[in-house]
Amino acid sequence: MAKTVLTIAIDFGTAYSGYHVKCNTPGKGAQFRDVQWGEEYGIRSCKTPTCALFDNTDHFVDFGYAAMKKYTSKGFQDGYFFENFKMDLYKNKVIQSDLQVTATNGKQMPAMTVFTESLRYLKDHVLRKVENFSKVTKLRNSDITWVLTVPAIWSNAAKQFMRDVAIKAGLVTDSDPERLILALEPEAAAIYCKELPSDGFVGGEEDTMRLDQMPGTQYIVADCGGGTIDITLHEVLDGGALKEVSKASGNDLGGQNIDRQLKSFLKEIFGDEVWKEYETRHAPELQKLLYEFAFAKCADENDGYSFPCQYNLIEIVKEKHGNKTVQELLKGHPGVTWNDGSIDISAAKFRSFFDESLRGIAGVLRDFLKNQELHIRYLVMVGGFAMSKILQNYIKHQFGNTCEVLCPQHPQQAIMVGAADFGSQPEIVQSRISALTYGVDTSKWFNETKHKIEKKYTNCDGEEFCKDLFKRLVRKGESVGYNETRNFTFHPVTREQKEMAFTFYSTDRPNAIYIDEWGVDEMATMIVPLPNPSGPRLDREVRLDLKFGFTEIIAIATDLKSNKSERIILHFMRE
Repeated sequence: MAKTVLTIAIDFGTAYSGYHVKCNTPGKGAQFRDVQWGEEYGIRSCKTPTCALFDNTDHFVDFGYAAMKKYTSKGFQDGYFFENFKMDLYKNKVIQSDLQVTATNGKQMPAMTVFTESLRYLKDHVLRKVENFSKVTKLRNSDITWVLTVPAIWSNAAKQFMRDVAIKAGLVTDSDPERLILALEPEAAAIYCKELPSDGFVGGEEDTMRLDQMPGTQYIVADCGGGTIDITLHEVLDGGALKEVSKASGNDLGGQNIDRQLKSFLKEIFGDEVWKEYETRHAPELQKLLYEFAFAKCADENDGYSFPCQYNLIEIVKEKHGNKTVQELLKGHPGVTWNDGSIDISAAKFRSFFDESLRGIAGVLRDFLKNQELHIRYLVMVGGFAMSKILQNYIKHQFGNTCEVLCPQHPQQAIMVGAADFGSQPEIVQSRISALTYGVDTSKWFNETKHKIEKKYTNCDGEEFCKDLFKRLVRKGESVGYNETRNFTFHPVTREQKEMAFTFYSTDRPNAIYIDEWGVDEMATMIVPLPNPSGPRLDREVRLDLKFGFTEIIAIATDLKSNKSERIILHFMRE
């Protein structure tokens, strides 16, 4: 891919989103400053909340802090407010084009609409900022390489969904898909952290706090985001490039799990009926409470949490509990007290909200660290949840004697800055581990000692073949190099065959035999024309090239006699 003027990385997170601009031409705009979001609301942040507001006619209104402000104030409370919708792509193992996401008021909209309008907002926002800063009248599409971050533990279908969203949002078109790169979030963070100076890490003052770049150095990156915990292991190669050592792992116990624990605790105090009524009638008020709670998650573990009990909640309690006061309801629950209109949660109770997430993160990390064949020197924590002192202290206590635990000074911006660097030099990650086994549907001469009798068929030349065979192209867990191309040769099964169809499949299993076995999923089909069929069919070759560039697979099939070829990026979504 040709070098572009700018690389723009959009980190589309579960809880917060942002972007970073990298100029690929020295001396021209290299000092573009990252945006500080929320300044008009008294906030300065490198990211804005990932929430979208639509009006009651399904038209997009706003995104981020502005959407939250409008929703929690008068005027848009009958609109549709979407938050945490990115998690739907993790939770749904089968991603269909008609996937729906749910607003806080229970209304559903097509996920493609909500994601597209959100990403379009971020695209338009960054282009305005770049044009204002550089005084450029109009950037051309060909001037920009776009990088969109995705969790490494997502399914391929979820990643494909985001590529489709990017096309609909106008980042690229179907005719120039190579200008969009999908970057794996912990991989981008690994690139960011490897370039940090010693004072770039929390508490870092000496060179010992810098990641060693000696070949063979292995380090874990734990991307602790709002939704998912995404963990990868990389090794430094000669020249400073990286290779993925083992398959990414993780779970959905990110920072928003702490929010769920708080809501569950409050629901336990007030009762299901009160809480459901409050969520339904005063959703913006609850949203504001949870937003403010997000800042408390970064506090010290010796601090508790206090928040004012809203008048509307007090009135619903009276209505549903026969004039009982909130103070009376709190009495049966240890760790929480009434304090002149506020609800105080003790430090111990507040700390307990983290327990499930802490155990879940530690469990995944232990699976990496127990492998005696690995020599892991560092454990690097990034992402918004990594700013939590409770999480930092827990991980250091659990693993500090096994490896050096590091956290950047700005863990929330690690992914978007690293993603821009990756977009400028994608070869920095030399190899990855294949998460699935990939194969193609083939036929072979029937062998009664190897093949199922029900798979036998006779072609038009009177020869017996076995159909539905799974020809493995890449095995799960196999290391695949950046820009590596693998070649496979296929032949027609009849003399008069005028085309050859390639139907691709993926599976979690390493040794599938037939395409209709359990756990084998169809991905895509392409057809290569075979013009002027003549001569011995086995002399006619069709070469299938698989290119493993960036984070996706490109398949190119070529009839070597006519030089006719077809190209496809393997799609994983289901219609």
